[in-house]
Amino acid sequence: MPVPPSHIAQVAIAVRDVARAAAFYRDTLGLTHLFDAPPGLSFFQCGETRLMLSQPGGPETAGNSILYYAVPSARAAHEDLSRAGVPFEEGPRRIAEVGGRDVWLAVARDSEGNLLGLMSEEAPEPAAA
Repeated sequence: MPVPPSHIAQVAIAVRDVARAAAFYRDTLGLTHLFDAPPGLSFFQCGETRLMLSQPGGPETAGNSILYYAVPSARAAHEDLSRAGVPFEEGPRRIAEVGGRDVWLAVARDSEGNLLGLMSEEAPEPAAA
């Protein structure tokens, strides 16, 4: 590829109920709603990435990939979203150390059953004395 991509510009997520999914991404996750477009599309902004919610156009578009959202603290996001009733597959855990920072991950499900990761890079906690 002569020009490598710099970031993800847009991600499409197949959902069963666009209105229900839009409410989850807008009201529960707090993403900025950009616009709705016929037939049954809803667009949101997450940093530099645009998220498109749509019903599958056929079996080839019914699959789903996990999206990893950068958050200031995966532990705090887990607490807040758990209180909001969001189901989690995995609670927050430290998965790696990269460049002197701890990488934390929690894995939840959205209103449509799609997996989503909440990932943060944080300063390491001081060692217990």
